[in-house]
Amino acid sequence: METMTKTKITVQALVNAPVKKVWEAWTTPAAIMQWNFASDDWYCPGAANDLRVGGKFTSRMEAKDGSFGFDFEGIYDEVVDLKKITYRMPDGRQATTTFTGKGEKTEVTTIFDAETENSVELQQGGWQAILNNFKAYAERMVNMETLYFEIEIEAPASKVADIMLGEKTFTEWTAEFNPTSTFRGSWQKGSKVLFIGVDDKGNEGGMVSRIKEHLPNKHVSIQHLGVLDKGKEVTEGPAVAGWAGALENYYFLETKGGTKLSVTLDSNAEFKEYFSESWLRALKKLKQICEA
Repeated sequence: METMTKTKITVQALVNAPVKKVWEAWTTPAAIMQWNFASDDWYCPGAANDLRVGGKFTSRMEAKDGSFGFDFEGIYDEVVDLKKITYRMPDGRQATTTFTGKGEKTEVTTIFDAETENSVELQQGGWQAILNNFKAYAERMVNMETLYFEIEIEAPASKVADIMLGEKTFTEWTAEFNPTSTFRGSWQKGSKVLFIGVDDKGNEGGMVSRIKEHLPNKHVSIQHLGVLDKGKEVTEGPAVAGWAGALENYYFLETKGGTKLSVTLDSNAEFKEYFSESWLRALKKLKQICEA
């Protein structure tokens, strides 16, 4: 019996980050949610990864206009820490990604079996676009990491989103970060917003940000541009080094019991413990308010 040889497609990128950092960005679910889509009109609201031979991964991809969505998934056949990953897709096709350290850079190469519904050029373009997204994310996160938090709330997504973003209720749950916490601005996509706290001398501090994306009751993405120092907006210089471009994302997923709220947050090592503790308290407070 004659067997057909599957067409192999290769995509590749040289990432300006060491292998360990690149591996973490490729395999950590919170990180995967930040880059696993081919264009800006798509996003990845969820990911899970059981990184072992026989383990399964799943990434949810959705069009921002709500017109289409699908789960991309596979089973791992080979996992060599910091070097190589091979998996099988549900239709039997295979993909292998290798990570080759080149000093402080890493060459990432994926070779995958082509499917038959779309042209090789289209498939290569789509996978390369995702890899380019990954490269940009991994390079931005060399000195940072993406933290992940989630909570189940017994209330519809519309209610959770309204309370989370509402002018009055925002101050209630964010008091877990700072008793004077508030915001000034709009949640509309493209708008500037200031996240403000007042110190004991009455000086305003906080973050200067913009709303990168807002899909009502589904997704909010906040891009931090700088800091607020004694009421002055600072978007350049040492004070914002490493923070410029950091993202904070909220995902609202309707469930049978209400809403699963997921939060991803870019953080440096200095603030990791503070954010980890404060976000847990804040989400518990938000849940309490929504379910009251």
